[in-house]
Amino acid sequence: MNYVIDKVLVAEEDIRRRVDELGKEITRDYAGMQPIAVCVLRGAIPFYADLIRRIDLPVTVDTITVSSYGSGTVSGKLKVITDMRTSVEGRDVLVVDDIIDSGRTSVALIEMLKERGAKSVRTCALLDKPSRRVVDIKGDYVGFAIPDEFVVGYGLDWNEKFRNLPHVYTLKEEK
Repeated sequence: MNYVIDKVLVAEEDIRRRVDELGKEITRDYAGMQPIAVCVLRGAIPFYADLIRRIDLPVTVDTITVSSYGSGTVSGKLKVITDMRTSVEGRDVLVVDDIIDSGRTSVALIEMLKERGAKSVRTCALLDKPSRRVVDIKGDYVGFAIPDEFVVGYGLDWNEKFRNLPHVYTLKEEK
């Protein structure tokens, strides 16, 4: 099966505007703190890069690469592929991800960071697919709620393609 771009779901201008708004919200909510902003690699890279430049606070930047696995368990187990370099002990942590889908990875990552001693953990995702949720999680900061469609662009991919596109697009099967 091969897929091609179907239509723009979220335009670049709307993304830029919402990232500015999220940066202001985060700046307000973390006033007086120096949070660690953790980028969940690789899909969140463009969103993360744009977002941290809109946060008007001293922010520690770090990255993590994870995957969630398990046989239908509620949170699954989190496999850390590339770990963070910064200790989260006693720190406020903002996890920045491209999308909250089932919620399993987000829940497992939050649990792991709390076990490591994080003072607080909040999540920020560009996209949210609430209809796909299988665990109870709501993003603290969300760019856009979207329908249950496969999306690419602005960091999201299909088969490692389309990450570099400026908009978020839906895909359709190539005929």
